[in-house]
This record gives sequence, C-alpha cells and structure tokens, in this order.
Amino acid sequence: MDSRAIFLPALAMVGLTLVVWLRMYVVRIGQMRRDRIHPQAVATSAQASARLTQSSAADNFRNLFELPVLFYLGLIVAAFANLADALTLGLAWLFVITRIVHSAIQCGYNKVMHRFFAYVSGALALWALWIRLGTGLLA
Repeated sequence: MDSRAIFLPALAMVGLTLVVWLRMYVVRIGQMRRDRIHPQAVATSAQASARLTQSSAADNFRNLFELPVLFYLGLIVAAFANLADALTLGLAWLFVITRIVHSAIQCGYNKVMHRFFAYVSGALALWALWIRLGTGLLA
C-alpha cells in the first residue's frame, strides 16, 4: 500500500470542513443582510446565538473540530508507526463517510435521530481505529 494513502481520508475531511465553512459563511452573511444585523451586534458568541437563528452550519463546523481531532492524530500515529494497513485505512474512510452523512443531515434537514445515528456510527469507527492503533503499538 502507498504510505501516503493513509492521508487521503484526512484530505477528504479537510474538504468536508471547507464545504461546511463555506455553507456557514453563506448562511450567516445571508441572514445578517436579510435581517440587517450589524457585524458588531454579533461580536461575541452570546450575541451571535441571540441574533443568528440559522446555526446548523455553524454548529456542524464546530463539531468538525471535536472527534475529528482524534481522527487526524490517529492517521499520523498510523503513518509513523507503520500501522497504515487496509484495516486502518478502511476504518478511516468509514469515519469520513459517516462524517459526510452527519454534516449533510445537520446542514440540511437536521433530523436529530438521523444525525445521532451517523454521529454514533462515526464515533464507533473512530474508537475501532484507535483500538487497532493501540493493539498495534502495544504488540
């Protein structure tokens, strides 16, 4: 396997983060223009949460910096510890796919139980990835 292949899921996650960031920007600027909200009126997170009612893209953007931090670190560990095999790569791609689904749901129709299922599925893939890495490191 090409040693760089383990970083392709990271590239996909960065792409997803960019798409969600662009969505957040479009939604926020659109609402600020439509509702005539001055930028200084949303200078703090408390002010923003009180004035900006369309927050699903922003909520998702923040979420992309929670569990994915462990994902990115796991890919680095896999690469440096020579644990970037087919199983590790498969778990990494499974995490990415579930995050794409989670983001699509949250930035789209935002049905909580659908989003929760995608989130839990991704979390389980991530924990399996770390179990794989842990057993490989301790072997």
